[in-house]
Amino acid sequence: MRLGSGRRAVRLAPVPAAALLAAVAAAALLMDSVLALAVLTAALLLLCTQAHARLRPYLFGTGTAALGLFLVWPFLQSTGIDVIWEGPIVPVLGQLDVTWEEIELAAVSALRLAAVGLAFSAYALLLDHDRLVASASFARHSALAVALATRLVPTLERDAGGLAEAVRGRGVKVDGVRGHARLLSPLVAGSLERAANLAEAMEARGFGAGVPTRAPGPAWAAADYAALAVGAALVLAAV
Repeated sequence: MRLGSGRRAVRLAPVPAAALLAAVAAAALLMDSVLALAVLTAALLLLCTQAHARLRPYLFGTGTAALGLFLVWPFLQSTGIDVIWEGPIVPVLGQLDVTWEEIELAAVSALRLAAVGLAFSAYALLLDHDRLVASASFARHSALAVALATRLVPTLERDAGGLAEAVRGRGVKVDGVRGHARLLSPLVAGSLERAANLAEAMEARGFGAGVPTRAPGPAWAAADYAALAVGAALVLAAV
């Protein structure tokens, strides 16, 4: 993973980069300051922009989920005394009102969700998962399962784009939720077929038989150890 741009960009090994992103996500869940969460989310968004066009579906999913949580959260609780809007009385729920304290809590929850979503986006788009699996000295099966599951997201995105083009070529419009729902069945079928082919390929190559071997990788640089220290310090500061 690369931090920064230009000649001063710093490249991190997959393991320290993954640990740093995990620490950032953990720190986001522990923070309760709107300003700190906003700065952390902005830094993650700036990092994810390195993926360019591939970022769009991740940014859309994270943004809509965070925005939806921010809009709904004030109506799911009754906190604070500084009322800024009084709504009608709804059976079971009672009177709907919005206070400044609820807005602040909604912002904290939405920024937490956005930070975690962007941290996962950076992990999925910017990390070399092959090197990450090869670097795992323990729990190799778990690391491989996580890497394969992560790769499924961009693979499904690419398959959906190809299916949409094929359907449009036959004169069928793919618009709205109903139009995209037509792609669900072939996407699921293609995913199952890909999983079966992958399992057969792994079995043919003897995966899981005997002691696994791995190619030696480059030694960690000072920036890699610094990333681990920054991640640990960030979590401690959030606590």
